[in-house]
Order: sequence, then structure tokens, then C-alpha cells
Amino acid sequence: MIRLTHIYQLLGKNFVRQRLLSKASSPVMQHFLSKAFPDKKKFIDEVVIVSLDIETTGLDPDKDKIVSIGLVEIRHLGIKLQSCWHQIIQTKKNIPEQSIVIHQITDDQIKTGISIEQAMPLLLEHLKGKVMLVHNAKLELGFINKICQVLYASDFVIPVIDTQALARRSLDRRNSAYNTSDLRLFNLRCARHMPAYKAHNALMDAIATAELFLAMLNDIVPRCEMDKGKARLADFLS
Repeated sequence: MIRLTHIYQLLGKNFVRQRLLSKASSPVMQHFLSKAFPDKKKFIDEVVIVSLDIETTGLDPDKDKIVSIGLVEIRHLGIKLQSCWHQIIQTKKNIPEQSIVIHQITDDQIKTGISIEQAMPLLLEHLKGKVMLVHNAKLELGFINKICQVLYASDFVIPVIDTQALARRSLDRRNSAYNTSDLRLFNLRCARHMPAYKAHNALMDAIATAELFLAMLNDIVPRCEMDKGKARLADFLS
């Protein structure tokens, strides 16, 4: 028997969006879901892509919290730095020491942020009708979906490009041996001799992911070398 999730995958994200919109009771979700996502047949240079990173207190959306969000837009295959957005998120509990070591956001900094209830409408406005670019989509999708369920009684849906999945696809295509650590954002950038940024800053990681994606275009679709506009969104979607 075919699972409903498999049917959704076949019918596409816009089908899921319309289905969620018909059931949405929250004005925030109604607004987010009201705009269609780009057709996957569109040329990649015509698609607005939002490169996103979140920093959290841990890896479990059921018990951990988002402490910062960073994003930047890609338009016409160019990174638009004027679109950068970075936001610290307040949490009601103190941040675990091991988390502070990783993302270096202290309890004092957290107090200067805004609540997740205030941040989510802003984030969803940035993502509305666009494609989300992330490195390791499971984390971002898991946390955003959990928050949408809690705040708005709705699932979250958006077309996703995952640079980690693209890197794995590229290595598999070349029959190249690799370790899981080779697929980390920092290591993939190092392998391409790209500049090193401070890791685990949400905005810097979002920019680093955007740069990596643009550098990977020809790996995924070889014809991009001659004309990047010839590749279509479907070539990159997870």
C-alpha cells in the first residue's frame, strides 16, 4: 500500500502547500502558504533561493531550542548580501555549556534576542514562495516543522536544496570513497579551497552554504559550465 507521504512526494510541494492551506487556521500559516512555490521546471537562475542556517541548543526538536537564525538570498545565481538577516532567539532556559562552546552564544546575548513567537512570522515571510537552501536539511526542517506544529497547528512545507545531499550525489556519481566527516560544510569548502569562515554562526554558515552551492553547480549539472541558466530547479531539489 502506498503511503500518503509518498503520494505527496509524487504530487509535489505545491500540492502539499495547497492541502495545508485549506486546513490552516493560523493567519501566519495562511499567509505563508498563500503563495505558490516555484515550478521545478524553472531554470535555476530564475529561482529565488534563501540560504538558511539555524543554531540550536541540541539536535532534538522535541526538547532543544533554536538560539539563532541566519539567512541570505540568492537571485540570478548571485548572493545578495543586502538581504542578510540574523536574529538571536530568546530561550526560557539557560543554554547548556556544551552548546555555548559550539555556537558561542551566551545567556546574556540570548536576553537581547526576540521570542520564537516573534521570530517565526519574520522567518516565514523571508521563505514565502521561495526555495530553501540548507546544509543537512534534516536539522532545519525538523526544528521549523516542530515549531509550526506547536505555534500554528500546521506542518511546514517548502522546496529544499541540500548541499550535503548534493555533495553526496556528486561523490557517488564519481564512485569516490568518502567519510561522513567529508560531507561537513567546512570540509567541503576546504576541499574546494574556499575561504574559511567562523563556523556555527548562523549568518556566516548561511553565506558559506550559498557560496558552496554556487561552486557545486557544475558538479551536479555538467552543462552548467557553459550556461548556468540551462539547469533547472528539479536538478537540485532533495
